[in-house]
Amino acid sequence: MDVNEVLLPGVGLRYEFTTHAGDRIGVVARRTGEFEVVGYAGGDLDEGRPLFRLNEEEADALAQILGAPRIAERFADLTREVPGLSTEPVRVTPGSPYVDRPLGHTRARTRTGASVVAIVRGEDVIASPGPDEVLRPGDVLVVVGTQDGIAGVTRIIRG
Repeated sequence: MDVNEVLLPGVGLRYEFTTHAGDRIGVVARRTGEFEVVGYAGGDLDEGRPLFRLNEEEADALAQILGAPRIAERFADLTREVPGLSTEPVRVTPGSPYVDRPLGHTRARTRTGASVVAIVRGEDVIASPGPDEVLRPGDVLVVVGTQDGIAGVTRIIRG
């Protein structure tokens, strides 16, 4: 699938693609942090009709909802294709020394070579968490790496 990116001077960027059903969709990423999803009647890209608007928080939530299953699927595929690479869940227990501390404080990737690629928090998935993401009791870290690296992350998180 091709996604075209169009600069909208003073506004932001518009991403456009055609669905498998032939519908033309656009997403306007405004400089203000808001997003607008538009549909096009016919083939006229100047005649977009707004379908809905999202603020930055809503756009992040929608991206997580739509992206989380795909991320898990891609990592599962990757671990099947790359010998020696695995993905495993690591639970943050209430007694972990990293509860209520940022993920970056674990220095997990530096210390083990394994990467935390997502955090599952209840019904939510935080894809590609940054180092400032604060860990909570019950979080499940999705870790990708060698078996030794994953075991190292488990030891770090458990203390």
